[in-house]
Amino acid sequence: MLESCQNAQERWGGVHLLIDRWLQERHELVRSFDALHDEGATPATNEQARQHFCEVLVDYVSAGHFEVYEQLTNEAKAFGDERGLELAKQIYPRIEAITEVALAFNDRCDKGDCSDAVAVAAELKRLGQLLHERFELEDCLIEVLHNAHQQQTAPAV
Repeated sequence: MLESCQNAQERWGGVHLLIDRWLQERHELVRSFDALHDEGATPATNEQARQHFCEVLVDYVSAGHFEVYEQLTNEAKAFGDERGLELAKQIYPRIEAITEVALAFNDRCDKGDCSDAVAVAAELKRLGQLLHERFELEDCLIEVLHNAHQQQTAPAV
């Protein structure tokens, strides 16, 4: 019994660390998003802040798609969590749609098409709302696909 608990902890303990690191990246994304709204910044500073935001944004959404979601899904499969897997099927398409908007913004800025301050401000406002929605969806996935399994992997006392 103890050995199976240790094996589960070894297997899924890494998921917890992955999620922690990803949530730290989320915090950095929010900070870099907030830095875009510095009223006293020069155009060069704004450009640097936008470039940093785009880098963090791409890193964050990539980690979600290529690391975190895959691990959460694998964990749910390993625990036979059909409810969690069904929820993921419902949520992933919306997360993917938000990812497409985020990547389109990054691509536009990479091409140097972010010089219209009014258009960029409107796009950032929309992107901020979508990121907020995405964070809520991701939190739901973490709760259902990971936290629900922690009790099953916790060592018996």
